[in-house]
Amino acid sequence: MEKQFQLPEEYLQHMKCLLGEEEYLNYIKSFDNGRYQGLRANGIKLAPEELKDLAPWTLEKIPWIPNGFYYDENVKPAKDPYYYAGLYYLQEPSAMTPASTLPVNPGDRVLDLCAAPGGKSTELGAKLKGKGILISNDISNSRAKALLKNLELAGVSNFCVTSESPERLSQCFPEFFDKILVDAPCSGEGMFRKERDMIKEWMERGPSHYAKIQKGIMEEAVKMLKPGGYLMYSTCTFSMDEDEGIVKYIMEEFPDMELLSLPKFEGASGGIGLTGCLRLFPHKLKGEGHFIALMYKHLPLPRIRLLEEYYAGKKKEEADRREQVKDGVEDPGNQLPQVEEFLSHCSLALGEKKEEEFWDSSRLTEKNGKVYYLPVDFLRNTGLRFLRTGLLVGEIKKERFEPSQAFAMTLRGGQFDNEISLSREDDRVIRYLKGETLSLTDKEGENLYPGWCLVCVDRFPLGWAKWTGTSLKNKYYPGWRWM
Repeated sequence: MEKQFQLPEEYLQHMKCLLGEEEYLNYIKSFDNGRYQGLRANGIKLAPEELKDLAPWTLEKIPWIPNGFYYDENVKPAKDPYYYAGLYYLQEPSAMTPASTLPVNPGDRVLDLCAAPGGKSTELGAKLKGKGILISNDISNSRAKALLKNLELAGVSNFCVTSESPERLSQCFPEFFDKILVDAPCSGEGMFRKERDMIKEWMERGPSHYAKIQKGIMEEAVKMLKPGGYLMYSTCTFSMDEDEGIVKYIMEEFPDMELLSLPKFEGASGGIGLTGCLRLFPHKLKGEGHFIALMYKHLPLPRIRLLEEYYAGKKKEEADRREQVKDGVEDPGNQLPQVEEFLSHCSLALGEKKEEEFWDSSRLTEKNGKVYYLPVDFLRNTGLRFLRTGLLVGEIKKERFEPSQAFAMTLRGGQFDNEISLSREDDRVIRYLKGETLSLTDKEGENLYPGWCLVCVDRFPLGWAKWTGTSLKNKYYPGWRWM
């Protein structure tokens, strides 16, 4: 096996010291096992039990992930209409652990600092349930574009995507976030079974190269974390320099940061020389290698002011800052009648809604014809490179409003009053995803009116079409079409 995979001798000796003789042999044997294919139910769309009942293939529960499943390697879930409906995200089982473990609550301000391609961000967005704000960042612009698509496909509405350095972000968001996830770039030792190309990268760079990068990223993450907030650090490597070593470094540099103890589950191992972390090894569970550590930022000890006064001061600082950055930004509100009229056809809208009101018009903003619904905690005019500032609701073209693909994905079946739902087995579903015009029976079209129509598969939205009275003119986003 060792010869077959050409694992570096230096790495093998490192693993032997890390694991001990017996465990090392079991680890080496794990390279003869197949990969484990996983998918995660999208909590925005449906419950895990619903997905298991709905899926046309057998799904096996991942024991430590509440909404995670294994599927057979011969199954192709990415070539299924349910994938295009955003019902699940394909993700390696162990990689599901960090976002699943981070205690995110609706209304939190959350940062996914190294977010592409979006597996962790889509889960964080589902946990927020449309409330609060998710900033998903990746320093690579090309990777950030893939991240954006995955968030839109999942139907996350209260997110922004940035492509910035951690240093730049920390200047704009000091002590801003309640929860931060840093799934750091690493030497990838835990992925050697799955991605053999990473072995070559390890030989060229190795753990010492990444440890320096990880320290810098974590330093900036701590600056952006509120007192009382939680910071999750994770890697897909086994190197102590990149794992426990980074956690120790942060606690030494920032005395207000404390390592919390994560509960072990079957197959998980504890940290090495540092109690509270979790390590996942492929010879102990059905997944690849991973490391996770959860840290807490202590509240300051107020000497003059009470704790409530401290937070009142923080809130005032943020309010003052909002007023400063708001200057010069158009707040269209009811200046977008085309949008307001279209939204009146939606029976339910996005998170942070009041009982008597579905949309907060003050959060609608237009730029170059494109209309966005800003997250409630969005800060304007920060100068950051945004790929998306909230939900792209649609675009105004020649005084007419055209709804976006992203907006369609945030809806549920029955929430738009002009809607057609086709069964998964209906060949028109694939034809729609390919961009074709569809015909409907007289019965299917009798309750539709001419204009924008939401096309669904089994009541889960796929995208838009225009009902002409005789056919559905396809408006499915070309960049997402079935290939």
